[in-house]
Formats: sequence, structure tokens, C-alpha cells
Amino acid sequence: MRTISIVNQKGGCGKTTTTVNLAGALAADGASVLVVDMDPQAHASLALGVNPDELDENLYEVLVEPSGAGRLGDIILNTWPGIDLAPAGIVLSALEQKLAAENHEARTERLSAALKSLHIRYDFVLIDCPPAVSLLTFNALRASEEVIVPLETSSFAVDGVQKLLETIALLMDRVGHELSVRVLPTLYDGRTRYARETLGEIRELFKDLCFDSVIRLNVKLREAAKKGKPISLSAPKANGALDYSAVAMEVAACQPGEFASETASGPEAEPMEETREVVIEYRDSEAGDVRIAGDFNGWVPDLGVRSRVEAEGRTRVWVKVLSLPPGTYQYRYFVDGQWRVDPANQKSSPGPMGQTNSVLDVR
Repeated sequence: MRTISIVNQKGGCGKTTTTVNLAGALAADGASVLVVDMDPQAHASLALGVNPDELDENLYEVLVEPSGAGRLGDIILNTWPGIDLAPAGIVLSALEQKLAAENHEARTERLSAALKSLHIRYDFVLIDCPPAVSLLTFNALRASEEVIVPLETSSFAVDGVQKLLETIALLMDRVGHELSVRVLPTLYDGRTRYARETLGEIRELFKDLCFDSVIRLNVKLREAAKKGKPISLSAPKANGALDYSAVAMEVAACQPGEFASETASGPEAEPMEETREVVIEYRDSEAGDVRIAGDFNGWVPDLGVRSRVEAEGRTRVWVKVLSLPPGTYQYRYFVDGQWRVDPANQKSSPGPMGQTNSVLDVR
């Protein structure tokens, strides 16, 4: 059973659309799918034809008490062939306050425990997360092995793209386990040069973390949500159905963690060059948290980096150890929530978004 969270703290980027229609595409290929609606707005429930106001129970009853984990099977509804739903309701918004007295570990493991209690083993569990970094999001990530980040191909998405990566990295630290993260470009209008350029910038920035598939703007997706069914059922020949079918094929073909190794070498690629151990240091007497991100790790701060902190008098030294094949790389530091170039490295270059990046040559 593969559990995938669909996450982005920005609203309107296609999280619920991706959850519901990816579920539809996977089910159309014969998979059994459970959609877990963790958003108090319950849009995924509505998009699957379920009115949350007409339900007596939802995920709140499962998550509010430790003993509620075993009740997940009781609230699950069958919506469409191959697609079951664990519905949400507005009462979920009160969960964080209700569990405020519990320790962080206990509060964030509720959904994971509930999924483990299921007698039915689904092929896929897709979790629709709220547009916020909240207890509900932490529960989703704790229960997941994979994350899909729908990323709108617009100026707002591009402006916040690296902050989004940092947020995901921080969430990975908080939930205490590695997550396989991939980015899905959405709301793409290929008729405009701006959208094409933006998509190119996103692909350049995310590289192998980015899906090959792109979700095009398609009014049929909105119409399907209004009808309460996936587009694979309401308009199977529409662009939206074709796009999510392509995403489903990518998801099904790539097991958790596989894509990282495949993109590094490829199934038929030549052997990788021998890597070099590169050590770089950041010195600061006032900084509290320093991470490094670059095109060598998909711009996810400290992903795949060994890190330690040393002291030189009052100055703290963050030592970053990278294993890289020979080549030229761009990078920046993320210092207490702010992106900075390397003050000890005078070599720099403009990045794909126009910002200045430090340049590292590995020989």
C-alpha cells in the first residue's frame, strides 16, 4: 500500500483536483484507491459526490481519540468504482486545539495508526492536505512515504518556489522520516509564452524532482468536480483526463525512492562518475540554523547533505559535506529563513529565476 500526500501550503494550486483525478486515473487502470480528505473544507469529499453536512461521522471521530484509529474502516465510503473515501468535515478545524495538551509525537501519529488498522489493503492511499502547515498536514506526512507537490505555473508559484522547498524540508525534519518528493506542474496554459517560459524555469529549478507530465488548464476538470466525480468518468477524452492518466502511469511505474536512483543513473545509463567528497563551511556568530541547497539536491535544503556544527570562539561553523561527481554546481545557503549566497565564495552566476547563486566547481 503506497501512501501519498498531496501537499502545498498555497491554496488554488490544484491539490484537491490532483487528489481526486489521480485517484480516478489509478482506479481506471485497475488499482484500488482510498482518498483521505484531511482538509476541513472537505473539497475532496464534495468532488467525489459526498456532502459532508449529511454525514454523522468523519475523520474527526477517528483522529480525536487514540482509540479512534480502529474506527477508520467504519467511516469509509465507496464513491466510485475502485475509489473509497475517508471524508472530512468542518469539525476537523478544531482538532489541533482539541489535542493541544498532547505531545507532538502522539498528536502526529493518529492518521498513521488509523491506516495501519485497516483490514482492506488498498493499492494507493491519496491524502488531500489543507492549504496550511498544520497538525493535519503533519499527520498526513507522518503517514506517508511519498509527497506530490502541485505547483501552479504562475508568477506566484515561481516567486515562492524555493520557500516551498524549505517548508517541505522542515516538515521532513519534523515528521522524523524521509519522504520521496515530486513536483507536478499544474494550471498550465501552453498558449502563452509566459507559461511556457515559467514551466521551463520550474523544470530547470527542480530537475529530476519534476514530473514529466503537466496538468493543462481544462474547464472539464471544474465541471467534473461540480458533478462529484473524477474526470476519468465524466469526460474521459478531455485533456484533463489524459494529463492525469499520464501522471498515474508515472506514479505506478516509479516505486517510492526509485526515481531518485533512476534519475541519477537511469536504467540504461552509463556508470556514474566517481564522486568527490566536498567540504564547505559557513561561519556566523549570530545564525541559528544554516542549510544548503543547490542543483545537486533539487534545491531541497540539506537533502543528501551531511552536516555538523563546530565552534571557533564565539563563531559557529556549519560544515556541509557533499558527495558530488565532477562538474559545476549552483547553490545558496538558507540561513534562519533567508536565502544567502556563500560569503566565502566570490564565484557566482545568475540562476534560472534571476537570483544570484554561488558556484561550486568540482574537479
